Amino acid sequence: MVRGLILVLFLASVLKAEEQTPNVVSVETLKAEDDVAYLTPSAHPDVYFADHFDDEAMFKKKWIKSQAKKSGAEEALAKYDGEWSLEQAQKDPLNTDLGLVMKSKAKHAAIAAPLGKIFKFDDKPFIVQYELNFQNGQDCGGGYIKLLSYSKNLDLRHFTDTTPYTIMFGPDKCGSESKLHFIFRHVNPKNETIEEKHCKKLDTKERGILEECFKDKKPHLYRLVLKPDNAFEIYIDYKMVNFGTLVDHFEPPVNPPAEIDDPTDFKPEDWDEREKIPDPSAVKPDDWDESEPRQILDQDAEMPDGWLEDEPDMIPDPEAEKPDDWDEDMDGEWEAPLISNPACNSAPGCGKWKRPFKDNPKYKGKWFPTLINNPNYKGKWKPKKIPNPDYFHDPHPFKMTAIGGIGIELWSMSQDLYFDNLIITDSVDIADDWAKDTFDLKVQKLDANDAGMIKRILNYSNRNPWLYAVYVVVVGLPLVLIVTFCCSGPKNVPKPAHPKKTDAVQEDDQVQEEEEEVAEEDEEADEGEEAELIPEEPSEKKSSPRQRRKVRKD
Repeated sequence: MVRGLILVLFLASVLKAEEQTPNVVSVETLKAEDDVAYLTPSAHPDVYFADHFDDEAMFKKKWIKSQAKKSGAEEALAKYDGEWSLEQAQKDPLNTDLGLVMKSKAKHAAIAAPLGKIFKFDDKPFIVQYELNFQNGQDCGGGYIKLLSYSKNLDLRHFTDTTPYTIMFGPDKCGSESKLHFIFRHVNPKNETIEEKHCKKLDTKERGILEECFKDKKPHLYRLVLKPDNAFEIYIDYKMVNFGTLVDHFEPPVNPPAEIDDPTDFKPEDWDEREKIPDPSAVKPDDWDESEPRQILDQDAEMPDGWLEDEPDMIPDPEAEKPDDWDEDMDGEWEAPLISNPACNSAPGCGKWKRPFKDNPKYKGKWFPTLINNPNYKGKWKPKKIPNPDYFHDPHPFKMTAIGGIGIELWSMSQDLYFDNLIITDSVDIADDWAKDTFDLKVQKLDANDAGMIKRILNYSNRNPWLYAVYVVVVGLPLVLIVTFCCSGPKNVPKPAHPKKTDAVQEDDQVQEEEEEVAEEDEEADEGEEAELIPEEPSEKKSSPRQRRKVRKD
């Protein structure tokens, strides 16, 4: 136990010293609080867009803040005057790691960047992934991104809420209503009109995962995967929270119904939808009296003994006092609040006694004829179906409008929304590698800083394997020695049978008694040899132990 205490104190001191070690920004000697080394990731050359926001000069070249005004809003509110900034995360940031932060609260903010190369929906999957941290929580506002439709006229300086987009993806919340948006704009192949298609809501379990993102003030990784076979998958922190197909899981559906109700068809006037009707042959009985009430006074009831007719049910509270700020001119005459009369607690009742009601045995209620099956019933009327003139069948809704830019256009009641590590690619492996070099490191550091003493000791030990040798010496060696000594002792020897328990004299008792007397005789003989050197006065001759034993036997 002492050794274990020494070990814990030793590791605690090591961890404390580690926390106090200054940070050094280099690959070999980086000593952040939990030794999580971060290097700005290098984007794969085949990606369509990637930004880590660590390079401020590159950010200014790539991203364009909107100079437009929001349509349909008052002049004072129409400006996109929300502030954007490159900053480190507020909690446990990685060294040299920056993110795009929406600083403003209750202001419209819009910023956009062109893709490195246009993404065309053909035979490759589409993957968009980014990090988002509601650093101050979120009560009302979004954190979604828009993948802007490619056009020769696309001007990011005039990016607004009406700028055409192909996909909108990300979380949104206001009050108790929360969503993980996945909206795509579908082009009608018949008339080329555009209609928004909204992904169906998350199930209860997945909604709980989303709710946590709005309040835990931690970074979360959002990923959308679209496949050429129309399948889609949505992930939060690598966990799939929604999946399906573009054809079956969107409202309104991509493909309209092949048939619709005929708008010119109306229900005939003689169409009878009544399944049951009153029996026309039924007649009210002569003795059926509809005038009798449901309840009547119970004439047989009597006031219970002990009923206090002179005591009211409620009385003014005798302990109540008029408030000091009571103004009779404004508030009227003050009256003490009423309380239950304590005198009535032991009585069956107080106040004026009233005769109770009872059910009227003569009551029958209003008479109605019985119902019978309607002989003219034709069922529920429905208009006839006709071919849908607007029908079309799009077997490949995946083939959306090409994407030429990415934009963030938001309004939020929370400030400091932190975006980071945006990437658009056609490879899940590339997205995984990008997240490994960025998001995973943030989670690792947060977990390490939130961990308790035992977990931190394990983390530190894994980074310093030589400590396991210390554990073996301090803890393992004593255990080995204890086990060795316990297992290498003398083998068990069978114990002699217990002698019969009895008060009668046994043969063993006599032998033991004789052995004790012989020992006593030898001891006295030794004492006699010593006594020969010292003269003794004559004394009466005493019998020896052997003689006494012989006499007892005789």
